[in-house]
Amino acid sequence: MNIIDMHCDTISRIYEERKQGKPVKLRSNHFQVDLEKMKNAGYLLQNFAMFLDLKGTSSPYEECKQQIQIFQEEMEKNQDMITMVTTYSEISHNQKLGKMSALMTLEEGDACEGSLEKLEEFYQLGIRMMTFTWNYPNSLGFPGEPVAAHLSQSQGLTSLGMEFLEKMEDLGIIPDVSHLSDAGIRDVCRLAKKPFCASHSNARSLCHRGRNLPDELIRRIAKHGGVIGANYYGPFLSPTPNVLGCYYSNVSDIVLHIRHIANVGGIDCIGLGSDFDGMDNNLELKNCGYMELLAQELKKSGFHEGEIDKIFYQNALAFYKELL
Repeated sequence: MNIIDMHCDTISRIYEERKQGKPVKLRSNHFQVDLEKMKNAGYLLQNFAMFLDLKGTSSPYEECKQQIQIFQEEMEKNQDMITMVTTYSEISHNQKLGKMSALMTLEEGDACEGSLEKLEEFYQLGIRMMTFTWNYPNSLGFPGEPVAAHLSQSQGLTSLGMEFLEKMEDLGIIPDVSHLSDAGIRDVCRLAKKPFCASHSNARSLCHRGRNLPDELIRRIAKHGGVIGANYYGPFLSPTPNVLGCYYSNVSDIVLHIRHIANVGGIDCIGLGSDFDGMDNNLELKNCGYMELLAQELKKSGFHEGEIDKIFYQNALAFYKELL
């Protein structure tokens, strides 16, 4: 079983743990993602996000550079299992060698601190996908939630955000609209010349969260040739907590969102975007080693093998073939 996951926060988690003096490694750890669990599950490629909380750092750019250094060091130490990729041909080469691939992404566009030169530097370092925002308004645009969601949904990309979109497409950095407001996603739909993605987003009609996509935007992303990675986080799957007051992530709920997105946008627009290591442990799919549970649930709900392959890796792979 081949797997491509379009979003995890494992490198940022390692960065935070190491700041506390804990010797955490990517190869084997107690997180939701490590290389040994990935290998055993059949991963083809994992997107590793360099995630920043703007309110938790005085220098987003420098913190991002530190995370990139950790990522590069872990790739160097573990090249028997995984290699960083920046092109589709490298993914294909690793696949032939039976080696996993790692694609470096950036979650929070203000890591560039408003500088197109810093964006270009991140490209040179290997970043190939970037969200415009996380949970706060920034120099590029407005988030879907949680900050003043009722206001920010109607506020889109700033003029600088539009410049960044154009530069990202020129360089070859895939625009990622997860976390972006509805108006911001509409701006990307209107201005983008190439396909783009929502690396870890679900369907708002099933769970009314600003972070999830309304049907209109699912259709527009799909029409633009984009891919939407289904998110496994409980509060983005179900609108109500369970009897214990917990938003538990059930595999059956993940499948409901996958089914809905496939029905609205077509089977070719849906992939996986776990958000592993960026969420709590209230998960039936406990970590990346349990992906067989998702395959079984998809089969049980009526998806056939060819469709499951599309969801698990083929749609994302075709997307990368076109853009990388």
